[in-house]
Amino acid sequence: MAKLTGAAALTKSIVGHGVDTIFGLPGAQLDPLFDSFHGEQDGLRIVHTRHEQGAAYMAFGYAQSTGREGVCAVVPGPGVLNAGAALLTGYSLGAKMLCIGGQIPSGAIDKSVGLLHEMMDQKGLMSAMTKWQARADSPEEAPVLVAEAFRQMNTGRNRPVFLEMAPDVMRQEAEVEISVRPGGYAQMEPDPDLIEQAAALLGNAENPAIFVGGGIFGAEAELLGLAEALQAPVFMSPQGLGAVDARHYLAQNTIAASHVWPKVDVALAVGTKMLLPITQWGWDDDVKLIRVDPDAKQSVARWKPDIHLVAHGKPALGAMADRLSRHNRSRASRKNEYVDLQRAARKDLAETLPGQVAYGDAIRSRLPEDGIICFGVTQMGFYSWWGFPTYGPRTNIQPGVQGTLGYGFPTALGAQVAHPDKKVISVTGDGGFMFAATELSTAVRHGINTVTLIFNNGAYGNVKKNQSMDFGGRLIAWDLANPDFVKFAESFGAMGLRAESPDDLASKLDEAFAADVPVLIDVPFDELPDWRPLERRYRMRGGD
Repeated sequence: MAKLTGAAALTKSIVGHGVDTIFGLPGAQLDPLFDSFHGEQDGLRIVHTRHEQGAAYMAFGYAQSTGREGVCAVVPGPGVLNAGAALLTGYSLGAKMLCIGGQIPSGAIDKSVGLLHEMMDQKGLMSAMTKWQARADSPEEAPVLVAEAFRQMNTGRNRPVFLEMAPDVMRQEAEVEISVRPGGYAQMEPDPDLIEQAAALLGNAENPAIFVGGGIFGAEAELLGLAEALQAPVFMSPQGLGAVDARHYLAQNTIAASHVWPKVDVALAVGTKMLLPITQWGWDDDVKLIRVDPDAKQSVARWKPDIHLVAHGKPALGAMADRLSRHNRSRASRKNEYVDLQRAARKDLAETLPGQVAYGDAIRSRLPEDGIICFGVTQMGFYSWWGFPTYGPRTNIQPGVQGTLGYGFPTALGAQVAHPDKKVISVTGDGGFMFAATELSTAVRHGINTVTLIFNNGAYGNVKKNQSMDFGGRLIAWDLANPDFVKFAESFGAMGLRAESPDDLASKLDEAFAADVPVLIDVPFDELPDWRPLERRYRMRGGD
């Protein structure tokens, strides 16, 4: 065993578990940790950011675009709180994130002595936004707790975890045995009897349908095999886009689902909250629900499933497909029917949101098939829930239920760090971009060459739309004073461009992708159509 400080034991254990990138901000309580990072620079990249929320959202983008662990390091108290929004986003979306938090000196923790960055019960606070929390109180504990942190992230439902260490413990020395990542983490296997029941229910269904969310990733092949055997459409939530290539006839969005829902007799829900059917469309005794999720509590309080498989998607869908041949009725191809459904959904989208569709088509025409796009909480982001064509898993990153304004730009930076060989686009509004605009400095400093589209109407656009349509046009706190975004980009050493139309945007994207620097493209516009009619569909079935 080597004699190591607590900080070195923590760092070497993280590296031993395969981490090659950490996003973070140094500070007094983290000085020993960053010193240990310095000694690992041959295999560990440190991306220092301008704000802790930026660091944590970059870790989120790294995690969501790869399916691996994204790691951030922040000082205690305000630093941990600043990271909280990204951790909460990751918590709702099943992101593998490790947040390393500093602490005040161990003898003063939770004693209210008034030290810098002091906060009572920091671990307790983090329990609301992380799956597991711990503090390493000695160098010897660090490898054990790091191993447990990675086990927690990779078993059951994937979610962020939090590990803290006090600066005096970081400086302590002890003989420490470094842990390394095990060969693999077991997935939750389904109950064989329930698999047989599910296969029988699906095989005898006349109009089965599959609903998936972000929890489906890792099971794409099993999903498509089962869907093709059943000739069942796969309805993808915003978080599940790309689980089936949008060009496949069984790949459908939630607009298509709203047309089909009244005649579905068996619904298979995998890794999804199934929000719209449960909260708006309703259900009745004529639709049977099969739910697959490693989280036993996922959405079951509102609609109790007929068959509940607490398991991961890959083993559950694989086993279901194996058993389906015993029960499946003879099924002719429904390709023509579902191609027509795709066309109807596209027509609905184009008629409801023509401006957004035109810009979306321009982006899609230039983004490579394996490119990654991160939609912020903006008018274009809302459109993307329903209609941005997505060809592969983890290439369309969404904000989930938290909907944090400003999350998109730093999240895209994290995805670009994880995929330096791919094109990455961030689509944001002018309001959201300015939440994390200082991270343009991080992008330039570290050569993170994303392309960021700023849809700019000088307003918090959704606030203005809601006040205009729902509150008689009584506008308040909606208008913004923006910089010239082209000059703003250039002042950091990035490239600034402006696109005046969808065709112009396509041309500017060609120029941006050819550049070897981060690029901001200002896209000025007046108004875009209201997206909400797509969500506010009428209740089609009974419900609770």
